[in-house]
Amino acid sequence: MTEQRMPFKRQDSISGVELTSVERAPSYPDDTKDAFDNKDNFSAEKNEGHKTHLNPADEEVSDLDEKNRLANGKERPIETAEDIATRCISLEDDPTLQIHTFRCWFLALGLSCFAAVLGQIFYFRPQTVFVSQLFLQVIAFILGKAWASVLPKASKGRFWAFLNPCDFNIKEHVAILIMSSTASDSALAISVFAANELYYNVTPNYGTAIFTLLGSQAFGYAIAGLLRSFTVYPTFIVFPNLLPIVNLFDALHRDASVLSQKKRLRFFWIVFAAIFVWEWIPEFVAPTLTGISIFCLANRDSPWFTRIFGGSNGNEGLGMFSLCLDWNYVGSGGGSLGALFTPFSTQVSQYAGVALCCILFCACYVTNAWNAQNFPFLSQDMFYENGTQYDQSKILNADFSLNRTALELEGVPWFATSNAIYVSTQDHPSRYVGSNLAIGAALTHVFLWFGKPIMKAIKEWRSGTQPDPHYEKMRVYKEVPMWWYGVIMAVSFAFSMSTIYFAKSQLPWWALLVALIIATLVFPLVTVVYAVTGFNTDVQQLSQMLGAALVPGNSQANMYFTLYGANTVSQARGLTRDLKLGQYTKLPPRVTFTMQLVGTVVGAILQLIIMKTIISAQREILLDVQGSNVWSGQQVQSFNSQAVTWGALADVMYAPGTKYFIIPMAIIIGLFVPVPFWIVHKFFPKLGADAVVTPIICWCLGYLSVGINSSVFTTMLIALFSQYYLRVYRATWFRKYNYLLSAALDGGTQFMVFVATFAIFGGSGKPVDMPNWALNPDTSRYNYDYCQRLT
Repeated sequence: MTEQRMPFKRQDSISGVELTSVERAPSYPDDTKDAFDNKDNFSAEKNEGHKTHLNPADEEVSDLDEKNRLANGKERPIETAEDIATRCISLEDDPTLQIHTFRCWFLALGLSCFAAVLGQIFYFRPQTVFVSQLFLQVIAFILGKAWASVLPKASKGRFWAFLNPCDFNIKEHVAILIMSSTASDSALAISVFAANELYYNVTPNYGTAIFTLLGSQAFGYAIAGLLRSFTVYPTFIVFPNLLPIVNLFDALHRDASVLSQKKRLRFFWIVFAAIFVWEWIPEFVAPTLTGISIFCLANRDSPWFTRIFGGSNGNEGLGMFSLCLDWNYVGSGGGSLGALFTPFSTQVSQYAGVALCCILFCACYVTNAWNAQNFPFLSQDMFYENGTQYDQSKILNADFSLNRTALELEGVPWFATSNAIYVSTQDHPSRYVGSNLAIGAALTHVFLWFGKPIMKAIKEWRSGTQPDPHYEKMRVYKEVPMWWYGVIMAVSFAFSMSTIYFAKSQLPWWALLVALIIATLVFPLVTVVYAVTGFNTDVQQLSQMLGAALVPGNSQANMYFTLYGANTVSQARGLTRDLKLGQYTKLPPRVTFTMQLVGTVVGAILQLIIMKTIISAQREILLDVQGSNVWSGQQVQSFNSQAVTWGALADVMYAPGTKYFIIPMAIIIGLFVPVPFWIVHKFFPKLGADAVVTPIICWCLGYLSVGINSSVFTTMLIALFSQYYLRVYRATWFRKYNYLLSAALDGGTQFMVFVATFAIFGGSGKPVDMPNWALNPDTSRYNYDYCQRLT
């Protein structure tokens, strides 16, 4: 094994200088404000070396130590994880700040209800969009500041002291965000319930459904807490997608009176407002701006031009060289990895995989691999061999087991070839070769590149010598005892064990145990990759395969096995990420724990209600393959297709000798993909093989098989500008504004999408249609980018 690797280079010290015991925060037995005589002891630590009376030329680098400046006085590039931790994230803390105020809980619960409803609506959108944490962060700040400013102050009496005890502070803000963002995430159990209602006419009662949600969600929290010593505490655990959020917290709450902070805050609000106004144009007025294809404008009637250069509409084409002016798809909100904050090597690996994806898709279609030309170029559905849509209900018995006699009559279903290569993601749960390669590669990748740092982190935690500066600051607060997580694990297991029988899941008790054990073993491996590179290795495909092997021939059992095997990992990763957010912002661990649990309960109840409401009102559209511009059942369709193919048809579709045997074998093949790069780096370290993130390359082999692809080329250009040019040659601007820019663009876009969903997109009733014109063409013949319509 080798030392910790890029994208954030590893150092054993900060900027080459070991932290001494004097520089580390002391350990205190309590996390209450009574442990401190006054908060000035801590505010004195704010931004050491900061000066307010400087020449304008020096002000931008005034908060840097000499070791972080080059010989010419400019800031040296940000290269290591320690650079991120100490130069891009504030070490400031004030343990006396109040957190559990009435204001905090009122806003947290209110925003949790709002986010849960909105998140479930977005789940049924034609292009998957999430309730961004940045969006919730901005809303919480506006509401919190308005509350503190409008209501009488605490000095007006005991009643007002209860309602408005202090200024709205960073810790209240972080607590509100954690609870509301937890509630906003659509749980995988919702996909199970939606598939049952749409395709099997099975409707579990509310009690069973809610306890299924809680059981499948909370077990992940338990394993995340038990393993936090090396998935949260170390410096090399960065979580790149947290950086815009943390930077925004710093800009909104820390040193607001300092000139540089005022400039950063003004910059944020200007960008936020500008993108909010702009997004109405590509999202509604001129959707052609979602994908501008010069090639399609030159030749509008070529199917191959559509397949290669089209991408403005879902399942249209690969979007090669298209320009996208809609940040909803370019930014992290539209499913990209996040051009402005994902590490450079991660993005280089991603786009190398995308290039291979384009070549692979076209080659398979031209050579008619897996009868590719019988089916749409891009599609997530199942088909008969002649290309018509497959009727899965004809091959299932009443108990959802496989009817082999009917299967012989109907034939084994086929996939579009691009979908067979498709990468499984949590956003679009599907299958196949690329995702399995990525799972295998991720396991080996972590062992080869992160084995030593993980063992070192565990030893440091046990000995109390963890050198991370943020972790040292957190030692002033009480930790969550291990037994708390143990209780959560026991209770959630009891919920899960009981509901698999009440819900008639047909999953045996021992299979549930296997699913939870697999999730516990896989979680730390995929989380380390995610925390360092920003790449999320989804294990849903692995869970489906194991479920098919353990409980063959039953689609219902496969859905529930996948729920407990994959969703557990997802939830554990979510808590881990929030624990790291708490460490960056100095929120006590017990507060993070509480907010996560409450958000889970609130979200589970509201998500279930909204899901049932939407299915009742939009059932026919959700069952339609293409859906509408407002509603789509693509995620439920995809999840159900997996359950049928793996649960009922695994032995006839994926067994040795069948046409799709390569799909399960890809996991084994993926185990060996990182090895050549590791060997090359070991003998030729200057070649940079350590910067290749092999799981991402594998994952991206099918990256373009679903959704709107016109944004990929634009995202790549922005990534090169931000993560290479700005980071290396404009280090000071990058440190002060890059992550804040990302936060403003994502937050403003999410705010616009929310308003538009209810105002014009039909979220609250009938949608408003924009009249056709040059940049909003009639799509009966051409797509928005004027490529020929093929579906």
